Amino acid sequence: MDYKKAGVDIEAGYKSVELMKGHVKKTMREEVLGGLGGFSGAFSLSKIKAMEEPVLLSGTDGCGTKVKLAIIMDKHDTIGIDAVAMCVNDIACAGGEPLFFLDYIACGKNYPEKIADIVKGVAEGCLQSEAALIGGETAEHPGLMPEEDYDLAGFAVGVCDRKEMITGETLKEGDLLIGMASSGVHSNGFSLVRKVFEKELTREGLDTYYEALGKTLGEALLAPTKIYVKALKKMKASGVKVKACCHITGGGFYENVPRMLKEGTHAKIQKGSYEIPAIFRLLAEKGDIAEEMMYNTFNMGIGMIVAVDPADADKAMEAIRAAGEVPYAIGSVTAGEKGVTLC
Repeated sequence: MDYKKAGVDIEAGYKSVELMKGHVKKTMREEVLGGLGGFSGAFSLSKIKAMEEPVLLSGTDGCGTKVKLAIIMDKHDTIGIDAVAMCVNDIACAGGEPLFFLDYIACGKNYPEKIADIVKGVAEGCLQSEAALIGGETAEHPGLMPEEDYDLAGFAVGVCDRKEMITGETLKEGDLLIGMASSGVHSNGFSLVRKVFEKELTREGLDTYYEALGKTLGEALLAPTKIYVKALKKMKASGVKVKACCHITGGGFYENVPRMLKEGTHAKIQKGSYEIPAIFRLLAEKGDIAEEMMYNTFNMGIGMIVAVDPADADKAMEAIRAAGEVPYAIGSVTAGEKGVTLC
């Protein structure tokens, strides 16, 4: 008896590492010390000495059951972008710059080419957020997970000067809310998505073209989560003060928007201020999902919201567009009980 007969292939693990090295190398920053393969990832903090009061920010998350669609479609090179996005967007929300990322892949069986494809996506997410991929772990779980299954999660660390943290403390009545377009469902609500499309969750079903979507169902659902780090950086570089910010993730608008507000302020959002992507209309119709539940589960086409002074509106919009994102003026801050009204 040996480890391989017990279900863990050490040689496959070595091959996975070799196949992913090229993807990882692309994400390196000058602060990274050493290379892939050590017992820990090392990152120099010498650059943050110039900050008055540096604050480390961290985020950890996964892709939820969206992974199941990647498995069915046998397409694994974008799901890693989702894992990175879910972590670095949260860091950017607080005003931070992501520094580095680590991934964790649990799988029933280590297929080196598949693992390398997953890490390729992780590396792409790191490139988009300018974070270094300094380490990770691939764990084979025979007997715990089916051979074809895997799960993906990650952890990111960022930094900002405390005086530049986005806290919502300076929010006031009249401040403008700017929403940034999402790429679709992102990485939340997929348990409901899979329930709605239960009969379509086959390779053939997901490869079916939908006229309303302009693409296949699988392409629409697997579209990677937008990473908004560069948009926040562009706004900061342009001199725009972001007073508050929220990442629309699990819980949709009703759970996340209040998190950006201080006591005594209320968010008023105009539902007709932007075009709701077709995938959400299809979900609502096919699943007979009430509008309130849609906004309480999904991002509905807005992945990130920032609050700025109305005087900074044009400059903020210009910076967001310069970063390659699509901005919409979607509402404003009013006085009132902490919460959100969609009208």
